[in-house]
Amino acid sequence: MRLESPPELEAFRKKVRAFVAENAPGVKRHAGVRAPEPELMPEIRRWTAALHEAGFLGIDWPVEYGGRPDAHPLESHIVVEEITRARTWQPIGAASLASAAIIDFGTDEQRARFLPRMRSAEDIWCQLFSEPGAGSDLASLQTRARLEGEGDDAVYVVDGQKVWTTNGQHSDMGYLLARTDPAAPKHKGITAFALDMRSPGVDLRPLREITGTTDFNEVFLDGVRIPASNVIGAVNQGWTVAMSSLGRERSGVAAHGVELFAVLDDLLELAGGSTAGGGPALNDSATRQRIGELATRVHVNAAMVHLTQSRMLSGTEEPADGAIGKIFFSELNHDMAEFGVGLQGTDGILTEADPAVRAGGWWQDAYLYARAYTIAGGANEILRTQIAERGLGLPREPRP
Repeated sequence: MRLESPPELEAFRKKVRAFVAENAPGVKRHAGVRAPEPELMPEIRRWTAALHEAGFLGIDWPVEYGGRPDAHPLESHIVVEEITRARTWQPIGAASLASAAIIDFGTDEQRARFLPRMRSAEDIWCQLFSEPGAGSDLASLQTRARLEGEGDDAVYVVDGQKVWTTNGQHSDMGYLLARTDPAAPKHKGITAFALDMRSPGVDLRPLREITGTTDFNEVFLDGVRIPASNVIGAVNQGWTVAMSSLGRERSGVAAHGVELFAVLDDLLELAGGSTAGGGPALNDSATRQRIGELATRVHVNAAMVHLTQSRMLSGTEEPADGAIGKIFFSELNHDMAEFGVGLQGTDGILTEADPAVRAGGWWQDAYLYARAYTIAGGANEILRTQIAERGLGLPREPRP
């Protein structure tokens, strides 16, 4: 594993940092992967288009759609790190997943139709994978798509429900998985589609969370008609398409190291203005010991991020790498937010609406949101099973 960056990557980092400082749409108010308020969407679209135009997004796209064949594999990670460091908005939606599916499995017509509109942010995409009965066990999805008609008139009629659709309320297009062969084994008979979210029969209902914000949605599909030309890849091969696109989107791991260093800085600032044991918190040995433990884990997390990146570059990734990193980050993030709330004493029960709340209520919101990281991308309990079975080669857990 190499931790240092070559000069060309450091030059690229400086270029990205300057661009972000000049063009970013301001500091995010809340922690985590959140949906912007509707009034911010024009700025988010402008920001996303600007990142593409500057060559910082879609780096690995085909050259004719803005990609650069000479780009270093870590450039996309650097972009994510610098946006995270500035505490501004990452491009929202599932365009990175959908673009990977369309580039690798789509037709030339689909690439020409969808990729430029992703690049200009005219189309924001959402991910329509999870269902009430198919979250971590995604292959159990039950949304059905049946073929009607032939030739140019062929359409798929879709019925079902999706849930936990991040940014669905802002999306123009959806990357949808639906079952097209109910008789096939559950990993078979699934097809990937590009869905126009304005289609008749699409009913999107926002979900209000414990944080008080609306970042997720449930989506009901009632007789939604999708042109057969919007099938991504081969019919009944959607599982392959989905797993490939999920495997391609790995730059998000880069944010995990930078994000927690920023939270650690905030935690030290919070402790500097807090009391413990009847005096300043930083004079309290138990408080200092706890901060030291969290700081150590932050550095370990950063080392794990670098190790993952190094293995990506060398093609030596292990099946459990992603699961281990995600569990470690999500549980450390939770512990830091919990400690930040606890440092405030009785003021920790205040919310954003209280004028006296510290840091605008950021810590309280971060603590309430932190559990989402332990579920999103695969519940930690499921990921531990994957580590045992795929990483350590232990016997499979008994299935009902």
